[in-house]
Amino acid sequence: MDHSLGPTGPGWLVALETSGLGDMLRQSLWLYPLVEVLHILGLALLVGSIAAFDLRLMGLHTRLPAEALSRLLLPVAVVGFVMVVPTGILLFISEATALARNPAFLVKMGLMVLALGNIALFHRGTGRRIFDWGGGGRPPPAARVAGAVSLLLWVGVLASGRLIAYL
Repeated sequence: MDHSLGPTGPGWLVALETSGLGDMLRQSLWLYPLVEVLHILGLALLVGSIAAFDLRLMGLHTRLPAEALSRLLLPVAVVGFVMVVPTGILLFISEATALARNPAFLVKMGLMVLALGNIALFHRGTGRRIFDWGGGGRPPPAARVAGAVSLLLWVGVLASGRLIAYL
């Protein structure tokens, strides 16, 4: 982004973008690409582990116990989330005024809120009874719906995130 005329937008966004951190992210040869790589790695861990569990919820690989798969994949998802949040904030700071107006970014944030809400609903609802599902078999319909909704939302997060560069 050309900042020769300076960024425009709400004051708090301009302040973020023109901060020392924002300038450093834009001017460093390696810092921004490093943050972006870490963001993508975090997304791979987060969305990959969620997608694997969602597919199990949807009825695939019923021989794998859902509860054991959850214990395996949840820590991976948490590591991914812990990577995605700070790197995402740094990426936002570097281009705050443009991103705040970017429709793909706004869609990504909206889908992410919905996806996190879906996770919370699952864990407060049918996910609390994961031990009752037994070692295998198809999960209850509410769990299958939660898995399908989750998979669609997270694919939407990834797709809209990729489209940010083009809009």
